[in-house]
Amino acid sequence: MASVSSKARKAVDDVTESNPDLQAQVAALKDDIANITATLAKIGKNSAKDAKRSAASSFESAKLRGEETFEDLRSQARELEDQLAEAVRENPLTTIAVAAGVGFLLALIARR
Repeated sequence: MASVSSKARKAVDDVTESNPDLQAQVAALKDDIANITATLAKIGKNSAKDAKRSAASSFESAKLRGEETFEDLRSQARELEDQLAEAVRENPLTTIAVAAGVGFLLALIARR
């Protein structure tokens, strides 16, 4: 049994064989469809390229922000270390007493 598509194609072929003007119109229509398909393919490629560029740009931006944040944290940690070292130098006995107290509390917690 022939499908509707093959029947329609046969009818178009029969009509176009007898009418050369219609053949030219069908050929022009096929060319137009091919051109539209090519244009859509180009648009798809361009959209994919744009998306790739956008993703790469976003990645680079996030990477730079992450590196800046890391450097800020590193700087703050150095400042805190310097402050602690200064506090230990200024008050060595207080520092030893605090360390002993913290050690004692940790020992009590660990024993339970």
